[in-house]
Amino acid sequence: MYLQFRQSLIDNNLLSDEAIFIDGTKILANANKYSFVWRKSTEKFESKLDQKTQNLFKGLIQNKVNLAVESEMDPTDLQTLEAEVTALDTEIDELDQQIKTEKVIPGGSPRKQRRRQLKHLRHLVRDEYLPRKQKYRQYHEWFGDRNSFSKTDHDATFMRMKEDPMQNGQLKPGYNLQIATQSQFVLYYQVNQRPTDQRTLMPFLKTMNFTQTPVNYIVADAGYGSEPNYQFVKEELGKIPLIPYTMYLKEQSKKYRTDLSKVMNWEYHAEEDYYVDNHHIRFSYHGMSHRTDKNGFTRDFKVYRADDYDDPEGYYWSTTRMGNQRRININPNWESQKEYIREQLSSSEGKAIFAKRKLEDEPVFGNLKANLRFRRLSVRGLRQVNNELGIILMAANMNKLAKMMVNLTHIFGWIEKLSRIFQRKWKMRLSLFIGGTYVPASF
Repeated sequence: MYLQFRQSLIDNNLLSDEAIFIDGTKILANANKYSFVWRKSTEKFESKLDQKTQNLFKGLIQNKVNLAVESEMDPTDLQTLEAEVTALDTEIDELDQQIKTEKVIPGGSPRKQRRRQLKHLRHLVRDEYLPRKQKYRQYHEWFGDRNSFSKTDHDATFMRMKEDPMQNGQLKPGYNLQIATQSQFVLYYQVNQRPTDQRTLMPFLKTMNFTQTPVNYIVADAGYGSEPNYQFVKEELGKIPLIPYTMYLKEQSKKYRTDLSKVMNWEYHAEEDYYVDNHHIRFSYHGMSHRTDKNGFTRDFKVYRADDYDDPEGYYWSTTRMGNQRRININPNWESQKEYIREQLSSSEGKAIFAKRKLEDEPVFGNLKANLRFRRLSVRGLRQVNNELGIILMAANMNKLAKMMVNLTHIFGWIEKLSRIFQRKWKMRLSLFIGGTYVPASF
């Protein structure tokens, strides 16, 4: 549906190859706001359950219950718990048969005492430990790479919504809707379960068909600016990112540019590769360090360490409060990317294109939530939510296209009407000239 719509816009010259504009908004899910499940809480309670199951496993071994399991098996595993229930059922059944045939024993029957003990253990495993372990395993499947989900809609993630009537920053279940627009038409969309926009850019761009809609610029706000995103747009897609990073506006201020305590304002000597801070302390190159984030992206840092100073003032400014040498970490790739972004955003063409961003994405979301009154989903599940949002966005596209055609028809009607008036006036003046009498015609 969107493929055909984009093609019709291209055929009618309503799209250009200049830029595509990306933004996101959060839509409330059709779920109870108090149905949250948190990953940290699940892991905490599961670890306590594992400790109980390990103690129970040791107790069964001490009570000489034939578990028929291998010694290498994990006592906290579901299969081990199920084997424990089977072993307890078998031994309790055997005790039942033996108790039926035994005579009354003064002081109580040892078999009955053992049966009571085993029934208690079976109750713990079958009615408490095993269901809880199954529940936590199911929770982990629903979590995926997320930190929360809703019991009402397992695909919904708890996010911080702007439309919070209590103004207390309460987390609510929802979805992160990403759209790519041009001329206020939604060309692509994606329903995301991640609350932050930064991690949604690359998956969203991978779904776009740049053969059908070739553009030169990818435009988005500072929420999408990051080293892996810039690298993907430039190297993988071959496009120009007009995406400011988080500190871009702050770095443009006079206060920040004149603050000598900032590393970016220190003196840098490229030949010998060292920095000099505002206290005239030299930071020489010390080595390289590497950091890999939880998403698997590795960043390379150059480590600079302050030189040793014998004088009290130099020692004071070159060391920390704990007496260690001061260090700074510089990411050369990130610094070059920031310089590239500053150049693009400060150019005349970049400024003109980036200025259109607020006129592209924000009116679409405003029309969706204010005019169409679409603030909450009516279906549950990622697939159904994707279909509903696709329909509502296409309806908004068709509504805008229809209004555009009506306005064009109205304009063409006025042009045709004016042309008929002028044509009639010119015919009257021409007839007067032919008759030999000239009478000025007023317009």
